Amino acid sequence: MSFTLTHRLFLSPPQRTHLRFTFKPHTSKPIVSSPSKPSYRPIVSSLSHNSEHLSVTQAKPRWENMLSTAASLYPLYVTVGGIVACFKPSAFAWFVERGPSSYSFSLGLIMLAMGLTLELKDLLNLFTRRPLSILFGCVAQYTIMPTFAMVISKTLGLSPSLSVGLILLGCCPGGAASTVVTFIARGDVSLSTVMTVCTTLGAVILTPLLTMVLAGTYVSIDAIGLSISTLQVVVAPVLLGSYLQSTFPLVVKMITPFAPLFAVLLSSLLACSVFSGNVVRFNSSIVNASLVSDASLVSRLQSLLSGGLGAVILSVMLLHFTGFFVGYISATICRFREAERRAISIEVGMQNSSLGVVLATTHFTSPVVALPPAMSAVIMNIMGSSLGFFWRQISGSKQELEDQE
Repeated sequence: MSFTLTHRLFLSPPQRTHLRFTFKPHTSKPIVSSPSKPSYRPIVSSLSHNSEHLSVTQAKPRWENMLSTAASLYPLYVTVGGIVACFKPSAFAWFVERGPSSYSFSLGLIMLAMGLTLELKDLLNLFTRRPLSILFGCVAQYTIMPTFAMVISKTLGLSPSLSVGLILLGCCPGGAASTVVTFIARGDVSLSTVMTVCTTLGAVILTPLLTMVLAGTYVSIDAIGLSISTLQVVVAPVLLGSYLQSTFPLVVKMITPFAPLFAVLLSSLLACSVFSGNVVRFNSSIVNASLVSDASLVSRLQSLLSGGLGAVILSVMLLHFTGFFVGYISATICRFREAERRAISIEVGMQNSSLGVVLATTHFTSPVVALPPAMSAVIMNIMGSSLGFFWRQISGSKQELEDQE
């Protein structure tokens, strides 16, 4: 015999604490003088409450905690990979030479790994449960980044080619890596995934239009190709991962702890490969002056930051910082939940730099136009993953995310 007794303690009207006790009978040995009576031992099975109170949760195995910690070190992986790509680009030649197929395949695997952490019903119901969050995030994506890209380029006095490249980067949709960073930040992964899909589909019209209005240059986009690519690389892998989780929960449960680390490592490889293949290989005077073979490491870094490339780095950093900051502040003003604020902030601040590089190299003869989106491949991931790591360390964020579900 077993029964459950739920006792609710209201410490204050707006806060609630649920204390659940499960009693299991334990029959003691009978005594001759009296009939045996069952005795009950209370076992606390769960305790859920707001972040202001102590929490009692089932402890994860040590190896799962180690995997989670390793996945949160995304900033370190991208930083080390970026340094290697800068001074020895041949280290990623095996991956770059197989592009763009290797890029698309990697993005598909990243989204599949993220899909394993989502439930299909929650992902599909997001459109009916929180349409305002999706709409707000998409509008913020195509207003904040393009506007500030133009403002930053004028403020820093960038050359026309660099200005066009920065504005083109700001007009690109959200990147797939934003979903990985949102997971690290304990944000709303479902919202981030849906926003990535919606902004990518919207890029068919909005990216060329905004680039023409803000930069005075029109770039054509293969609408059918981009739509098919979005379905193959983003939508299908996420839906497949969510479907597998619902259909084969036991198998997926064994794989899921490894999925975030796998996605992080693959995202790092992709970002550093895009960087090495589209920045260091440029035969421009800026890059050649900074990579003199007989110069010391310090001299190379000084050359990189003192020339025109330094202005590119500064402009890209300012653009992504503005996206993260303004995205979060605007979501806060509109009174979204903390997990939604983080997802919107990360989604707005992180762009599809690979698409920017493709558009720049396709429609412009000067390789300088592709410098801002190519440089963004590493800078954006370092900044975004560092922000996600910082948010992950904030106490109570995970409990707040669980409460809103």
